[in-house]
Amino acid sequence: MPYFLTAHKMNIENFLNDIIVRTVESLYGTTEGEPLQIQKTRKEFEGDYTLVVFPLLRRSRKSPEATATEIGERLTAENAEISGYNVIKGFLNISLSQSFWMKRFDEVYNASNYGMQPSTGRTIMIEYSSPNTNKPLHLGHIRNNLLGYSVARILQAAGNNVIKANLVNDRGIHICKSMLAWQLYGNGETPETSGMKGDHLVGKYYVEFDKHYKEQIRELVAGGMSEDEAKKSAPVMLAAQEMLRKWEAKDPEVCALWQKMNGWVYEGFDVTYKALGVDFDKVYYESQTYLLGKNIVEEGLAKGVFFRKEDNSVWIDLESDGLDQKLLLRSDGTSVYMTQDLGTAFRRFEDNHLDDMIYVVGNEQNYHFQVLKLILKKLGYDWSDNIYHLSYGMVELPEGKMKSREGTVVDADDLIDDMVSTAREMSAELGKLDGCSSEEAENISRMVGLGALKYFILKVDPKKTMLFDPRESIDFNGNTGPFIQYTHARIRSIMRKAWEAGIDLSSPCSTLLPVEVELVKSLCEYPSVVRSASEAFAPSIIANYAYDLAKQFNGYYHDHSILREDNPEVRAMRVRLADTVSRVLKSAMSLLGIEVPDRM
Repeated sequence: MPYFLTAHKMNIENFLNDIIVRTVESLYGTTEGEPLQIQKTRKEFEGDYTLVVFPLLRRSRKSPEATATEIGERLTAENAEISGYNVIKGFLNISLSQSFWMKRFDEVYNASNYGMQPSTGRTIMIEYSSPNTNKPLHLGHIRNNLLGYSVARILQAAGNNVIKANLVNDRGIHICKSMLAWQLYGNGETPETSGMKGDHLVGKYYVEFDKHYKEQIRELVAGGMSEDEAKKSAPVMLAAQEMLRKWEAKDPEVCALWQKMNGWVYEGFDVTYKALGVDFDKVYYESQTYLLGKNIVEEGLAKGVFFRKEDNSVWIDLESDGLDQKLLLRSDGTSVYMTQDLGTAFRRFEDNHLDDMIYVVGNEQNYHFQVLKLILKKLGYDWSDNIYHLSYGMVELPEGKMKSREGTVVDADDLIDDMVSTAREMSAELGKLDGCSSEEAENISRMVGLGALKYFILKVDPKKTMLFDPRESIDFNGNTGPFIQYTHARIRSIMRKAWEAGIDLSSPCSTLLPVEVELVKSLCEYPSVVRSASEAFAPSIIANYAYDLAKQFNGYYHDHSILREDNPEVRAMRVRLADTVSRVLKSAMSLLGIEVPDRM
């Protein structure tokens, strides 16, 4: 009796596994404890899926070819979905029937929210961005934000309850440096009087502090002091350290200045986040968690997990774990990053009942997160095993391109503006904006510019250091965001023409060309692609799937007419197929935080 599985979002590998298990058991007895090896058939061979029969020879007691042939004959005889097979040594290549693929296509075409997974019941928090309030966002923050936001969307699509979190580093010596420099050299300058975004204005004074600090070091060294001693004794550094102590003591004047300057920065950050298309469900501030971190340190001291040195500083000795000693509180009682990370982690798991916590932070902090997990474990927090550091490499630009006002980093706002203007120029040159109103042209330029930026960064494995070339990213023909966006727009144009022509899309069709079967196969893979990307925290899996699907459709479109096809049933099927490709492309790109235009 033929075996049918017509459940929504059918997993073809599971279907094949089930019917092959039953076939093998009927031929050779139980397969328990020996999982079958089923994989997609290599392109140079005929077939859809391949069974590796070598592990079954112990049961069949026959040659690989005879075993594969026997299984293939039984599968074909008893399952209408199997249209044929061929054997190459110990590999059974199985071909699925036209009716099987047509049913799969109908399932995908009629599915709502295709690719989205059922609820897992798990709550996952993902932290990204994590800026300091002493400077504007830069290119490194862009990769961080795009990666974190996309992983959050992918995890949500995989059925998880996701909380997008931002931890703002709003306190510490670096913040005091900007505050002190503004106090000493700012002459009351504000975002309104300067015409600068608030984050840029505060960043200006961080650079100003560094300039005066270096001048003072040079003067002290010229006076006979060693460089190390000069760094510790420079008046502006001593003043910044004193300001931090006053802040922790809640000095009213220092706290008022801190609130004012941080307020300028937050307004600036919000503009950048909106332009980048990212957001957060919860925002944490280190100023609100560092005291809890101090309490945890005190508890650790009482338990003997930590120890205090003669200068009153608090440490943990991790040498027996193959690491070193780690500072947790300075001798003057002020906290360090690790202190507040302990407090923040505790607060998040307690308040949100998290199953997992993902930190999106650059690879220069690999050691920090290794230590954080270890300390939490030693303190007795079992949930420390559910902390994951999503580490990523640096992103750089070709030499000499788009350096920021400070001449040291690439400013995020400058880069976003440059991407949109470059997209506008290249789209106009290629005629992509012909017939568009100025408003449409601006909207398309924004979508293409940001789509190029996001896709170029997200298609790369996060762990790799990458070189970002703005003009290369806006190529309409390569493995780029604009190529996929243009493919989507092309299909939407086909759909508008089909509706205008009154084409009846309900006409049934019973046959698919081999190239159409390949497209259906790719569409059927989307749910498992979403799962794989969520398990690996890898937007690159989604990005490269979207590119392959777009490239595959463009090849099909080049060789086969859709709207001019004479057979009405075939024409209707091809329009439905094109429509489904565009919907899956739109869904995949949305998981990357990328919009796709309907016209282009």
